[in-house]
Amino acid sequence: MMKKHKILIMVLVFIAAGAFFMMNKKQSVSEGGAVAEIKPFMGNIHSTIPTTGVVEPQNRLEIKPSINGRIEEILVREGDSVKKGDILAWMSSTERAALLDAALAQGEEAVKYWQDVYRASPLISPINGEVIVRAVEPGQTVTSADPVLVLSDRLIVSAQFDETDIGRVKKGQVTIITLDAYPEIKIIGLVDHIAYESQLINNVTIYDVDIAPEKVPPFFRSGMSVNVEVIENQRENVLLIPVEAVRKDEKRAYVLIKKLNESDSEERDIKVGLSDETNIEVVTGLTVEDIISMESKASLSRKKQTGKNPFMPSHR
Repeated sequence: MMKKHKILIMVLVFIAAGAFFMMNKKQSVSEGGAVAEIKPFMGNIHSTIPTTGVVEPQNRLEIKPSINGRIEEILVREGDSVKKGDILAWMSSTERAALLDAALAQGEEAVKYWQDVYRASPLISPINGEVIVRAVEPGQTVTSADPVLVLSDRLIVSAQFDETDIGRVKKGQVTIITLDAYPEIKIIGLVDHIAYESQLINNVTIYDVDIAPEKVPPFFRSGMSVNVEVIENQRENVLLIPVEAVRKDEKRAYVLIKKLNESDSEERDIKVGLSDETNIEVVTGLTVEDIISMESKASLSRKKQTGKNPFMPSHR
């Protein structure tokens, strides 16, 4: 009986010791964060210069009548494409409008007579373009200072860069345009013109840059807000790893490489290149066969929320 009692005590001690070990292990994993193992992969990457802008006509042309009078007929609507020489509208001078109004009291024959004798004046398009504003309707009285229609030769994006970034922007660079109204659609454009004169906006020196879409989409509208990314550099088919996998100190960049057939890791220096918000290029130091140890995304997210740097050593 005494022997059985001693065996029972020993079993309880082992159970208690095992429970204590498991609690410490769980606590260590909880404090250190879950570890993820990832492999480098081949892909494309580019670095960009981000900014904002607005859709607007590159050349905005207001069509104003050469005489005062009344609009009789408008032949185009907003969004219509027009060619140089097309008749956009017909109007009567003030005198013709008065004669026609007086002829109405005399009957249809008198109106037709004056319409044939005193012809209406056309408003003609001076350029190939698109109608973006129809400012008046038939029957309205206008003066030579009133714009009847507004034409645009093409819609572009006018983007603004401050003086710290303008030196990185070059004519002909490829850009990615995203409209606030259509955030899921990416539009390719090219830097078309860089202003020679700056503007001072909120005490910041700004330069206007015209970005021309390769193909203007049908939903482009003047005044739309856009986000622009000018592609400064790009690499294709290079070795990439997540940005979070790279650790840095004052002299080097390195990653933790899992040792073969072992559970622990070792540091390995690497040389990095381009990076974006997600990945970073590895120039030397890694191959696609290496296995990198890094903290899991969930662990990194928790540390970011608590304001801790995941790459700084913890002090307990």
